[in-house]
Amino acid sequence: MEAVVGDGDESAVELLLRAAALVPARHYALAAFAVVFVLVYRFLEFHVVGDLLRGFRGGRVELTFHPASEIYHGVVSKCRSLHGRYLATPWLASPHLQTLFLGIFGRPPSFTYKRKLYTTNDGATIALDWLLTTDSEDGILSKDTSEALVVIVPGLTSDSSAAYVKHLAYSLARKGCNIVVSNHRGLGGVSITSDRLYHAGFTQDVREVINYLHDKYPRAPMLCVGTSLGANIVVKYLGEEGENTPVAGAISICSPWDLLVGDRFISRKLVQRFYDKVMAIGLKGYAELHQPLLARVSNWEGIKKLRSIREYHQHVTCIVAKYETVDTYYRLNNSANYVGNVSVPLLCVNALDDPVCTKEAIPWDECRANKNIVLATTPNGGHLAFFQGLTARRLWWIGVVSEFLFTLLDSKYMHQQKAQDHILHSSLESSIDKSPYVNVMEDGMIAPVTDDGPCDDFTSSNQIVNDIKVDNGDIAQQNEHAKEIDDANTTEVNAMPSQIPEQPAEQQGEEHFVNKFHDAIAPVKRSINQLTRYQGKSVWLLAYIAFVTSWPLLGSLAFIAFRKKFRNNLPAKWPRR
Repeated sequence: MEAVVGDGDESAVELLLRAAALVPARHYALAAFAVVFVLVYRFLEFHVVGDLLRGFRGGRVELTFHPASEIYHGVVSKCRSLHGRYLATPWLASPHLQTLFLGIFGRPPSFTYKRKLYTTNDGATIALDWLLTTDSEDGILSKDTSEALVVIVPGLTSDSSAAYVKHLAYSLARKGCNIVVSNHRGLGGVSITSDRLYHAGFTQDVREVINYLHDKYPRAPMLCVGTSLGANIVVKYLGEEGENTPVAGAISICSPWDLLVGDRFISRKLVQRFYDKVMAIGLKGYAELHQPLLARVSNWEGIKKLRSIREYHQHVTCIVAKYETVDTYYRLNNSANYVGNVSVPLLCVNALDDPVCTKEAIPWDECRANKNIVLATTPNGGHLAFFQGLTARRLWWIGVVSEFLFTLLDSKYMHQQKAQDHILHSSLESSIDKSPYVNVMEDGMIAPVTDDGPCDDFTSSNQIVNDIKVDNGDIAQQNEHAKEIDDANTTEVNAMPSQIPEQPAEQQGEEHFVNKFHDAIAPVKRSINQLTRYQGKSVWLLAYIAFVTSWPLLGSLAFIAFRKKFRNNLPAKWPRR
């Protein structure tokens, strides 16, 4: 019986092999191709089948904003591109293909910048590349120009020659804007002339460049566009400055938002680790380009073995900028932490399939809570790509930037810079809007930065190479005149006590009590003013509450203040106690 069973098993195997041999080889090839196609389709995150099922209409642009946002109702609602759909180029229907195609080809327009070198307060040199609407001999605008001035902040290891930057600059310049690309330190073919390096949270250069341009062209509306790492810098800068920024409006494109979440994301999957290695190669090339400096201020042996972005920050950023750990650097420089304090119209654009900046880091609730921010997300687009059309010659987000900025310029919602009020903040004011920001000092200590002014030693005036300087003569004369007036007023006030006759002790006591009362209710008055600023339609309710709650104290004060006068006016026949 066992021999019979064995023969049966062998015959079954033989029958199975014979049946498999009868299947044509092309069927096996088709099956193998189908398996490989599915694996590659899932691995590269293709969405061409989804586009086909939707009739190639593309994915809808989703907007996130505060219901009472004037920026949305007055500006974004008029932008047709933000209320339509985005359809990727069919043969680039993958975020990875789009991102790689932009980095390798990009198809940028051909033009030439006009370069000016800017020297920062700490001695660093920044290349400012200009693209003007009209040609000029020296490339400098008229000081009285009223044409919009757009500052572009590129991404990691990118400069003004990057394809997406040239697409953006050319598109905006054609429509009447003057463009300034603020290259990062050490990029754009410029040497590093300072011991400080740029990173994801280094806002000092953007702040100085914007202030310089605003001082030089005060009548030109100042707009700002940040891309990728530059978007993180721009949003963080706007949150740090709050109301005290000359920027009239800004746009963030593909911001990483939360650097710690992004670090975990980019080392999670095989395809993301590929991007990590590619960007690490770019950072290593940046370090090798400036080897004399980095070999002195950083860990050069670690840089030579660089394999990831995190290792670069460990061997360079944490040492130069004096952060204790890489995670500390990530946590302190997240632009998502500063979203709540942004006070200018800000449009944020992100693709949900971005292979570099994950959607997990997008601060949805924070953007929805701020009336000045509108967040636009698309299902597809890759990282800074968003290619459109069969020929892939257009970037969708370029049109969005152009439409939003020009709609904002034609509206009444552009931000106007306001001077900071140095007042004592009461406990009723928002601790979120008024919280201090963290600054890493030169000695590695962490100190808060308040609105009282800068706490570093960078107090020297900005300088421009090629004798481009700002004339501060009128300002100095005005300050001297104001100082003379203050000195005269101080002298007059100090001389007044000798000219005022002495008052009875009882009256002086009553006036002292009145002054004490005014000092006591001053914080309450400031709190009411702050609340009415945010809740304008509740003024009368707040006044009623203030009157009712303070009536016992007001009644006592009135009795004390008018007691003597009331007694003197009583009729003679009224008995007096």
